[in-house]
Amino acid sequence: MPEESSKKINLPPLITVKKFSEILNLPVGAVITELMKNGILATINEKIDFETASIIAQDLGYEVAEEAVEIKDGMTLEKLLDILKQEKESGENLRKRPPIVTILGHVDHGKTTLLDTIRKTSVVEKESGGITQHINAYQVKKKGQLITFVDTPGHEAFSAMRERGVSLADIAVLVVAADDGVRPQTKEVIEYLLSKKIPTVVAINKIDKPEANPQRVKQELADNGILLEEWGGEVLSSKISAKQNIGIDDLLDNILLLDEVENFKSDWKRDALGIVLESHLDPQKGPVATALVKTGTLKEGQDIIAGKTFGRVRRIENFLGKRILEAGPGTPISIIGLNEAPSSNEVIQVVTKSTAKAMSHEARKGRYGEVSENLSAQKIMKTIADEKIKRLNIILKSDVQGSLEAIEQILGEIKSDEVAIDYISTGVGNITETDIRLAESSNAVIFGFNVDATPVAKRMAQNTKVEIKSYKIIYELVEDIKNRLIEMLPPEIERTDFGKMKVLAVFKTGKKDMIVGGKIISGKIVKGSLMEVSREDNIIGKGALDNLQENKINVDECASGKECGITFLGETKIKEGDVLASYKEEVKKKTL
Repeated sequence: MPEESSKKINLPPLITVKKFSEILNLPVGAVITELMKNGILATINEKIDFETASIIAQDLGYEVAEEAVEIKDGMTLEKLLDILKQEKESGENLRKRPPIVTILGHVDHGKTTLLDTIRKTSVVEKESGGITQHINAYQVKKKGQLITFVDTPGHEAFSAMRERGVSLADIAVLVVAADDGVRPQTKEVIEYLLSKKIPTVVAINKIDKPEANPQRVKQELADNGILLEEWGGEVLSSKISAKQNIGIDDLLDNILLLDEVENFKSDWKRDALGIVLESHLDPQKGPVATALVKTGTLKEGQDIIAGKTFGRVRRIENFLGKRILEAGPGTPISIIGLNEAPSSNEVIQVVTKSTAKAMSHEARKGRYGEVSENLSAQKIMKTIADEKIKRLNIILKSDVQGSLEAIEQILGEIKSDEVAIDYISTGVGNITETDIRLAESSNAVIFGFNVDATPVAKRMAQNTKVEIKSYKIIYELVEDIKNRLIEMLPPEIERTDFGKMKVLAVFKTGKKDMIVGGKIISGKIVKGSLMEVSREDNIIGKGALDNLQENKINVDECASGKECGITFLGETKIKEGDVLASYKEEVKKKTL
């Protein structure tokens, strides 16, 4: 029996059954047996998540210790921008750094192809559906000078991510296709560039196309507030063909020219401050944050926080995946060592070890509770406001934070007073047994984007009949959710009135049928239609018209002013003077 002090254990977010048994100081078989008692089938080398391991450990008499702590106020994007502004104004310890450039424009105007040509790598082919779905950063060298490029998604659904890319950049390259001109999305970007006064270079792309019309593009840009240098304005422009590698050198020269004018500098000596561009869970490396150092120098071994995540920098990699020991301002990097994948736009700051540890309690709570907790509060308020709304419970898992934001943004555009989405949980990383348990208890469907379910989670899902849907294209995932919402919409019954007749005589009264005669007072009476019985302007019953006769001859319909005899099917007992309305009802499926 282990001593009391040794029964306190610390557990990582994911752990193999073998490692778990070593921490518990128990035979692997005993741990596997305990897992099976809880309905979890896991082999020795398979991973289980923190919550599962924690439950098993507690069942076995162990205490799962959490490092209790106070939280230091995190650095916000606004605070960072203020620091950068003050740094620039003070002029102390400032040294030249690479300019940060973002490429913006309408979807299909060639932004990613342009970056491919500049970097001599291929990104388009790796992206499902040919649309850049993540944000990323790269560096190139021109005339011995480094330029950092931040790649932002181009589809209209990613406007929030696109705006984020702009906010990070020193210089924007606005790509406009020579054969297509200024489109609505281009106008949206122009408005943002002008409002934020971001130095801009225009790249008129696809000039190799026969239908290319650069003059029209220049005119449309002028109409929208971008006056090019050759037209007497201040905005530099380059005619390019990203596909044919035409004019790329000229574009890079213009970027360096703007860089020379603006003279971007930062303090290299201070502790680093950076921005998380993207994050994901790597099966081997664990949480990986792609970040951009805005000021200061980040070094391997330093303790950092980013929002509610914390950790020690175990490894820094440049955009090519090569290990570097430190990264200065304007450098795009991958950071390995955080306790979980941080949200995009979180500010990374270097802190003392005690402050980093102080994040433990809140970070762990956030991983399993925070999103669900907030959304549950919203759900309760919504339920109180309108209990008639049918709700689709979903658990959403994605490979990276940016995709999660994009999916929620697109789904947020679905408006309905009758159906709604309830996010039971959202998160980055593979689908685990915790997600399965949550889906089972809340009757939710699990949707994964670019992620898989762990083997343990797959078996649990099969046993508990939890539905898991995985997608590699965002719009296919969104379409599935939208179709499910449509299926939940109550059908719409559309009524078409034909006419009315007044009952003048009752010829036969049966248990469930009657034969009556009368005069048509409006419209027409149609054989096979539904009938509504009114007495003194009050509806007293409904039925159907089985047979219709005019002058004792069977007919399909009888017009206004004529007399007819009908066979009425229904339990309502009709009397002379009643009015019968002939109508039909069609069930129509609603859509969103």
